[in-house]
Amino acid sequence: MLKTRIITALILAPIAIGGIFFLPPLGFALFTGAIITLGAWEWANMSGIESQPGRVGYALVMAALLYALGGLPALLVLWLAIAWWLVCFWLVRRYPAGSERWGAIPVRALMGFMVLVPAWVGLNHLRNGGFQFGDVANNLVVILYIFLVVWVADIGAYFAGRAFGKAKLAPRVSPGKSWAGVWGGLAAVALLAILASLLANAGVAEAMLLVVASLVTGFVSVLGDLLESMLKRFRGIKDSSQLLPGHGGIMDRIDSLTAAIPVFALMITLLGWLTAGQVVV
Repeated sequence: MLKTRIITALILAPIAIGGIFFLPPLGFALFTGAIITLGAWEWANMSGIESQPGRVGYALVMAALLYALGGLPALLVLWLAIAWWLVCFWLVRRYPAGSERWGAIPVRALMGFMVLVPAWVGLNHLRNGGFQFGDVANNLVVILYIFLVVWVADIGAYFAGRAFGKAKLAPRVSPGKSWAGVWGGLAAVALLAILASLLANAGVAEAMLLVVASLVTGFVSVLGDLLESMLKRFRGIKDSSQLLPGHGGIMDRIDSLTAAIPVFALMITLLGWLTAGQVVV
């Protein structure tokens, strides 16, 4: 299994790096759209759509919707995402109570659009908007930063959870997660934000705001992970798919990012570090 994971990572890493950091805006939109479409194919299964024609049809509808959003101002979608993740916090907190309200296949399928569409819009907004933080004005840096926030939060949570994780975060959804893991992950994120501010020569006020925005993003990234865990538990499956040998599926790798990206994109836009852009397709 370890060998398979390593081989898969070695193959996928250059593809992901090239697609995200070396493509022009249109190529970036198409590349990230393809990833979201594959994620939709997996989400269809988590929704309870078991037939391949149904799952492919769901993914094609997702791709068509992404194309239709071309030229749409991103902020409207990002505000809707904030409302959605507030609803998700309530759903995850109550599980399994309330699952009779969202357990129907059409409702779970609709949830996929609410998760995946804002993630794509937010990511392209980060790529195309005018960015300035301290001395840094490179959009690719802010995209890298949001990835680092999620990764650092996950690593910090892993080590803090192993050392101090007695009080469980959401045992009915994901028994392995603990409150200690959450606090450890957020502490690591705060350190990352301070380091990023120093490297960008940002002022004290900007640095403090980046710490706050990063902490909110880190916390929401946990919610993205929990939402997918809840749906997989309800569906009775372990992984979103076996598309990535040794790693599960696309959604298993981007679940935290789907929540973090739109939230962070909206916050730094409201803070004035990112000017509102449009999705280019």
